[in-house]
Amino acid sequence: MNISTYTVKPKLPNVLKPLEEIARNLWLSWNFDAVQLYIRLDYESWLQSQQSPIRTLGMVSQERLAQMAQDDSYLAALEQVYGRFQKYKKGETWYKGARTDVVAYFSMEYGMDVSLPIYSGGLGILSGDHMKTASDMGLPLVGVGLLYRQGYFTQQLNADGFQQESYPENDWYNMPVELKCDKDGNAIKISVDMAGRQAAAQIWEVNVGRGSLYLLDTNIDENAPDIRNVTAALYGGDKETRIRQEILLGIGGIRALRALGINPAACHMNEGHAAFLALERIREIMTEKGFNFYEALEAVWPTNIFTTHTPVPAGNERFDTGLLERYFKGWTGILGISWKDFLTLGRERPGDEHEQFCMTILALKTAAYANGVAALHGVVSREMWKGLWPGLPLEEVPIHHVTNGVHPRTWVSSPMQDLLDRYLGPHFEEEPTDLSVWNRMDRISDEELWRTHERRRERLVAFARDRIRERLKRTGAVERRLQQAEDALSPYILTLAFARRFATYKRGNLLLRDPERLIRLLKDNERPIQLIFAGKAHPMDMPGKELIREIIHFAENNDVQSRIVFIENYDISVARYLTSGADVWLNTPRRPMEASGTSGMKASMNGVLNCSILDGWWDEAYNPEVGWAIGHGEQYEDNQLQDDVESKALYDLLERDIIPLFYQRGRDNLPREWIKRMKTCMREIGQSMSSHRMLMDYSNMFYFPALENYHRIVKDDYAESKALAVYMYKLKTAWNDLRIVKVESNAKPVMQRGDSLTVTARIELAGLSPDEVRVELYHGSVSSQSRKITRASRTEMKAARQDGAWVYQVKIECAETGQQGHTVRILPKHDALVHPYRTGLIKWA
Repeated sequence: MNISTYTVKPKLPNVLKPLEEIARNLWLSWNFDAVQLYIRLDYESWLQSQQSPIRTLGMVSQERLAQMAQDDSYLAALEQVYGRFQKYKKGETWYKGARTDVVAYFSMEYGMDVSLPIYSGGLGILSGDHMKTASDMGLPLVGVGLLYRQGYFTQQLNADGFQQESYPENDWYNMPVELKCDKDGNAIKISVDMAGRQAAAQIWEVNVGRGSLYLLDTNIDENAPDIRNVTAALYGGDKETRIRQEILLGIGGIRALRALGINPAACHMNEGHAAFLALERIREIMTEKGFNFYEALEAVWPTNIFTTHTPVPAGNERFDTGLLERYFKGWTGILGISWKDFLTLGRERPGDEHEQFCMTILALKTAAYANGVAALHGVVSREMWKGLWPGLPLEEVPIHHVTNGVHPRTWVSSPMQDLLDRYLGPHFEEEPTDLSVWNRMDRISDEELWRTHERRRERLVAFARDRIRERLKRTGAVERRLQQAEDALSPYILTLAFARRFATYKRGNLLLRDPERLIRLLKDNERPIQLIFAGKAHPMDMPGKELIREIIHFAENNDVQSRIVFIENYDISVARYLTSGADVWLNTPRRPMEASGTSGMKASMNGVLNCSILDGWWDEAYNPEVGWAIGHGEQYEDNQLQDDVESKALYDLLERDIIPLFYQRGRDNLPREWIKRMKTCMREIGQSMSSHRMLMDYSNMFYFPALENYHRIVKDDYAESKALAVYMYKLKTAWNDLRIVKVESNAKPVMQRGDSLTVTARIELAGLSPDEVRVELYHGSVSSQSRKITRASRTEMKAARQDGAWVYQVKIECAETGQQGHTVRILPKHDALVHPYRTGLIKWA
């Protein structure tokens, strides 16, 4: 069948034309007054469009558009919103530098608005907040991802409470994406090799405030059906689909930016999915400059940033060598290295021929900057990947941390935002990087804060009832059950929310371990509680699906359906209701398996108090004034014992602290001690867990140094990188022959504080010069248990003379008391090294 296609757009009166421009920019996703324009235009169309502004414009009748074009009240609101939109785009920003060269941010998913469903959960929501915050701050950053035809699945529960999945097709022509075309109107395309076949992809742009996100799409006629399906679904298909998606994201993403005339001077890999981009960047420099692989690697390494989000080894993407060979054997000729050397790029143990190729390891080996997403996760990541730096003390493993954050104006509810705008002042919106504005929380009266929160709880209950009714109708419930939905939950009692991906380690059923105790709390006549659950299990995760089913059955079997409810299809819309309307946000992962988590941050900024295991972000944010900790950060070998201990601790917290505090009311019926904690929580978490703090950390620690590295490297036409490659080759050749022959000092069995300690080391440099290595005295307190140096200090030693071997010496002061110790080590030293901790290059006395 030969079908001719064309695009039909809504015909808007001239005075309403700004509506389309606003609808095509996700700035509206964090400006509710802009969203209200489309709700007000036609509420029924808004609901039927599933909260899509662009689709709403296409559904509204011409008569209604003509009517609103004459409505002076509506036009005034439109003018005001459009004026704010223009002011935002042209306004002064935190970043004031050049924008010619950009940081390219690569992520497998982006969660920014319900109208663009190309996300599954936390990673995507974080990426969306990252893009919005970069826009607020004016950073020279663009996003790169994939445009999924089906996105992630829609969740529905059957009558038995078992999760079922459906995959509705996305209609890009009614969504906030625009196909990128050349001056002749033809789609701009790139291609990548996939096991000897060319896969073409077109590029779509999403406007995110001042910034742009570019999404690649293989669903075009010139591709074979299996290639068209590469961008069919997020996290769908088998391992072959995954490697194809990651080739497209990493290699195709770099090529897409080049095709658009954008220079990715620095690249940020958000998880290992995009790590193949390092190979493409290396290939580009080899082709352009005639460099070999190692010279090009030294040019790319200082400008790559990698963020790991996974706290367990099994969660990192790995590919069998057979599959990898099908797709990358040809790259050995392109890069001029052996297949064994190629595999080494993704292996922790290069000599192990059975080890799979790991994308996280590829990213760590090709990026000078690496980080976990919380302080605890940084510790876990250094422990997990320390094998890549044998001999290096754990605290020096070059994986830092930048704790995640959330975008306040996206996640703080509209009524609460109005309250904050009123009391925190225009600074709150106009200068989001000035986090001290949160210190004004005490300006808000207890009465106003509590009434605002109560209204949000009322809205949550109404929303939950609607969702329950929809599910019961769909599953054929009798009229009596439909009537019960009207009584589900109460807008006046203590509400706990648990909403996140349903994986077994997150323990969504921890509160069900003592049914009698829980039922007693639920049915208490004077101080009852209610629980709202939401979240999706991965389609292949049967234990996760069983957790959801267990919760549904628990409520039905114990006649507590009015006190325990499960809201289907957890997404951005559901999250906004829950994080603003609950009283307590519950989080119960097995420590340390939660890398960060961000839903609790969103809740905190709405005044919702957290009750959580000390894991992820809560491990560093918790104090008794902002919420509750379940346990004291213990880790267990026995999962059953852990569940028993921590479920009892949770019940104790509820019975002894949380419930009494919530219901402790004065004559005015205000829980003033609870409100006091709400204010403290909003003030502290609003500052420490804002995505603007997060982006300032990324900028100062990684983005700005990486861009400076790029400009320095290209300034002398990559001569620095070539010199560094020569140096690294010379160093590796000589490394095995380097010897610390002897270490001597004037240390006595007992030294006095303030005494001078002189240490001398004789070192054979194996043909290297003294300025090509860094010789350090490694000194500090000695643990009586491990006999290792703790809280170490590092002092560089200077070459004093050459006497057969080089003699290095240093003098330090005995500043600490107790048992002290020292040793000597050798590290690489070169002005072009971002840090000296290169894999395998450390030598100890």
